[in-house]
Amino acid sequence: MVDLKQIQRQLVTANHILHYNGVVDAYGHISVRHPLDNSTYLMSANMAPALVSNAADLVQYRIEDSQPVDPNAPKGFIERYIHGEMYKAYPEVYSVIHSHSPEVLPYAVAGVPLRAVYHMAGFLGSEPVPLYDLEDSYNQTESRDLLIRSPKLGADLAKTFVTSENRTADPPATSPDYNAVLMRKHGFTTFGANIQEAVVRAVYTQANAKVQTTAAMIRGAFEALTEPEAQAWSGGVNTTAFEPLTAQEAIDTEPAIGATSDRPWGLWLREVEVQPLYRNNI
Repeated sequence: MVDLKQIQRQLVTANHILHYNGVVDAYGHISVRHPLDNSTYLMSANMAPALVSNAADLVQYRIEDSQPVDPNAPKGFIERYIHGEMYKAYPEVYSVIHSHSPEVLPYAVAGVPLRAVYHMAGFLGSEPVPLYDLEDSYNQTESRDLLIRSPKLGADLAKTFVTSENRTADPPATSPDYNAVLMRKHGFTTFGANIQEAVVRAVYTQANAKVQTTAAMIRGAFEALTEPEAQAWSGGVNTTAFEPLTAQEAIDTEPAIGATSDRPWGLWLREVEVQPLYRNNI
């Protein structure tokens, strides 16, 4: 028997962990498919993730239209359609995270692809992380505020989680091909088969972006050296160009690291437990 209280408590903790790791600040959100009613999902009311603390802070939404089950529920996030449309499109998706991470955001702006560059991010695959552009979805009268304000915009984002071939498949694809999607000038969205997996993916998507940025800066500085300087630094050893994970490396590292996800989760859990800012009263 699934323990609803346990899932609610884990959802509150996940909000705190995402904030502690800088994946969210006052903005950003995580949701979970309702464990007792898979036609609905849970996420916090419209509040900063660090301040979520009680079951009363959580709202149950219908997946069908992302409207609250309780018409008297607290005000919700405008962009809850990101979550509802992911659950609607992909039955295996259990938890969804949306972030404006400053480390990831440059890759949604600069025209530089985000790639998996180390073993902790094998879940990103060996191809560039897809980029969803809201401009491709707007009609002529919609506000260009870059927010996912409707089921249609949420559905268009959800479609970006599959290849172009699978977007037009008949019947439609029911499993995502990609584990994260960048949102142009906005942020990124990821998901998991459980809350823990979604949080791990969000944290290490951010970490991977930071590593890639640092590596690119170092590479740029190295390539600016004169040939004698470069030879002196490299000791005459041939230096290869920037290289992301290969397809096989991504395939092999994802399950290897995924099998150890209890380790970071346990650390993060303790970190937020001892911080007075975070309260979990469930």
